[in-house]
Amino acid sequence: PKLSREVIIPEAITVQELANRMAERSVDVIKILMAQGQMVKITDVIDSDTAELIATELGHTVKRVSDADVEEGLYDLPSDDKAEDLTSRAPVVTIMGHVDHGKTSLLDALRNANVVSGEAGGITQHIGAYQVEKNGAKITFLDTPGHEAFTAMRARGAQATDIAILVVASDDSVMPQTVESIKHAKAAGVPIIVAITKMDKPSADPLKVRTELLQHEVFVESMGGEVLDVEVSAKTGAGLDKLLETILLQAEVLELKVARDGRAEGLVIEAKLDRGRGAVATVLVQRGTLAIGDILVAGTEFARVRALINDKGEQVKEAGPSVPVEVLGFTGVPNAGDRFSVVESEARAREVTEYRQRAIREKVEGGGATSLEQMMNQLKASGIAKFPLIIKGDVQGSVEAINASLNKLSTEEVSAQILMSGVGAITESDVTLATASNAIIIGFNVRANKQASELATREGIEIRYYNIIYDLVDDVKAAMSGLL
Repeated sequence: PKLSREVIIPEAITVQELANRMAERSVDVIKILMAQGQMVKITDVIDSDTAELIATELGHTVKRVSDADVEEGLYDLPSDDKAEDLTSRAPVVTIMGHVDHGKTSLLDALRNANVVSGEAGGITQHIGAYQVEKNGAKITFLDTPGHEAFTAMRARGAQATDIAILVVASDDSVMPQTVESIKHAKAAGVPIIVAITKMDKPSADPLKVRTELLQHEVFVESMGGEVLDVEVSAKTGAGLDKLLETILLQAEVLELKVARDGRAEGLVIEAKLDRGRGAVATVLVQRGTLAIGDILVAGTEFARVRALINDKGEQVKEAGPSVPVEVLGFTGVPNAGDRFSVVESEARAREVTEYRQRAIREKVEGGGATSLEQMMNQLKASGIAKFPLIIKGDVQGSVEAINASLNKLSTEEVSAQILMSGVGAITESDVTLATASNAIIIGFNVRANKQASELATREGIEIRYYNIIYDLVDDVKAAMSGLL
């Protein structure tokens, strides 16, 4: 007699997978489907009703699961942790503040590295995270770009953070992005430490900074408040030790403890497509320990961890809580801000990522036909000139920042229409899309491949390259005003 199994059937399943789950030959499954007048291949997807019919016909019992069940149990609940399993972890610190107030110089001074001067346009381009040690205790710094174009990323970045360092230049005081940074930190419920920078300048006026911060409800200690502040100079190194001590002091108050054993979870900080290494993501482990050989799921992508590389460029075997590492072995590029978790098998990883991809596709397809017609009609009615663009960048964070900046440029008469944006080199399909829609292609720190640039020349498609966001935005602005 044949074994009757309980077969778990999701909302959609391939013929092959269904056969595997029932321990039946896929030929037999195909025969049943043919009898019902359906011609299928083993790779075809059938819905759960059909799958249930087949399973019952073959004498199995069925357990239907909704797709969303796939997500269950991916993340451990902190409430289940026992106190004795918890160990203290390094605080994760984000440096925020107004552009040119010395965030990068401060971070570099803290890392004792001086890469500032060579930076194109002075915005921190390549993003990662660093660990600094002070009195034997470690501090993790997230290096998220601080330009206002990076609000999108900062809005995501704040959730990874325990402490926000608000950088305010002593000679410039509180500026619009300073205020914006304060709002972000407060919204995320993250304690602020104020770093008053450029104290080596003759025009330094720290008192003015402290007074102006009062209007934005940041009350430093000398003004009778709770917020810690430190006067620093990245140039002379004054106050840096005190800043690190202040961070550790604040971290003690926060009592940062987490389970170190068990499956790793955390956040993707940055991800990119690397020529030699494929899809690479920098992740911040938030609990558990990530090791080589683990299988992790992040958003719609998964990775079998081939290598882990720390902030010093050394290969490591594992990474514990609050440790940032680069992960090699991703199938595709995940998004900055995606949560990741380690799963027990590649099959489970595929199940989760396929479900998520499907969910996204259904969202897109569901909102397809009508919105396009509506859009055309709105365009006819409104008479707004569209400026179509295709944007390709080297890292997710930059692409998001560019999109956000360009969307802000839209005026009553003309608006930037971003047809497609993504990570990676400019390909033929990008050029084809540009031809179809008369778009301009913009490459940020990426080039077009040979076939693409030849096609572009033939079709008369303009491809422009940039490595500084400001220049890109200014050029698009100028081009758009030319449309009016």
